[in-house]
Amino acid sequence: MPLQSSWDTGLAGLEPSTYRLGGGRSIHLSYSPRFHEILYQPSKISAPQRRRDRSAANTFYLQIFVSQYCNLKIRNINELGVLVTMDLSLVMSNILNPPVLFFFLGMLAVLVKSDLEIPPPIPKLFSLYLLIAIGFKGGVELVKSGVGQDVMLTIIAAIFMSCCVPIYTFFILRIKLDPYNAAAIAATYGAISAVTFITASSFLDQLSIPSDGFMVAALALMESPAIVVGLVLVKVFASSRDTDDFDWGEVLRESFLNGSVFLLFGSIAIGILTGEHGAQVLKPFTEDLFYGALTFFLLDMGLVAAKRIQDLQKAGVFLISFAILTPILNAGLGLAIAKLIQMSPGDALLFAVLCASASYIAVPAAMRLTVPEANPSLYISTALAVTFPFNIIFGIPLYQYGVNLFWS
Repeated sequence: MPLQSSWDTGLAGLEPSTYRLGGGRSIHLSYSPRFHEILYQPSKISAPQRRRDRSAANTFYLQIFVSQYCNLKIRNINELGVLVTMDLSLVMSNILNPPVLFFFLGMLAVLVKSDLEIPPPIPKLFSLYLLIAIGFKGGVELVKSGVGQDVMLTIIAAIFMSCCVPIYTFFILRIKLDPYNAAAIAATYGAISAVTFITASSFLDQLSIPSDGFMVAALALMESPAIVVGLVLVKVFASSRDTDDFDWGEVLRESFLNGSVFLLFGSIAIGILTGEHGAQVLKPFTEDLFYGALTFFLLDMGLVAAKRIQDLQKAGVFLISFAILTPILNAGLGLAIAKLIQMSPGDALLFAVLCASASYIAVPAAMRLTVPEANPSLYISTALAVTFPFNIIFGIPLYQYGVNLFWS
């Protein structure tokens, strides 16, 4: 459907609506009759009046949300005094997502000293459920798409970023930290947060932007390399330690067979083996319950993150800045790679989120086992109390805005 005819239809109806443009594109319009005059009869509106209309956007406005696949010349619209709020709408769309609101509720409960608490076994149960659900669905989607060039390029890109991020962040952290803490934090930021990935998937669902199931394979493969690279950095640069004490068999076992990685790989394999039939059998479990479990888990994460805020006093300004700026840099690198290997927009966002996230489960467990000299309050608090909330609230819509810019 031509764009102009969609506008004509929308302005005639004077009701906020979403119009399909074909080819996976859509545009959401909400407007006042005043803008019909501005858009179609601009000669009747003086320049001062256009400026007044622009400043009085609360009364007369045309708010445009352009989907991932829509290619609009927004500058032409801006010249007519229309307020474009695409970036703000992305942030609000993410914040007003129910699971994210429950994350805020958990943080608020701690800040106001409520006695709200969740028994420890329950969050563990829901974290296992989320890994099963996303791994299984990813395996089913992998069967549908097949293992082609795009899948292999994505997996190679994921392993590349998982190995490179710990290396360059280690040298940044060495400005202020000793080799043990620098390596532990670097490994944390080279790995991933599955919950951040799941929240980004929920965000894409809200915007009706498709993504491929094989991105779950990239998720599964970005945890272990970061742990191994972090330990290699300790072995090479921590000269004061007798690094011959490393039990590399135990290191590799913890890297590739820790509970979350093992369950994720196993769920992917079961999804591949059972295919579409298995998806139908488990649909009530893997789909209908999914967002309820995510909501409950993020409520608990809000409680945990808020309790970790006091640990940030030990981190200092340097680490807090690192925990905010590094995800943005990593996401930018991820988007550049995604553009280079021609990922779809939805996959590009998920890949950027994987690159930008930090592990607060698998890597901390491995670091406690193999690098006891590192301070857990540093690498856990930066990942959980700073980077995780930042990505959930601001990072995901920011990275989506980057996708909109580069894929339009």
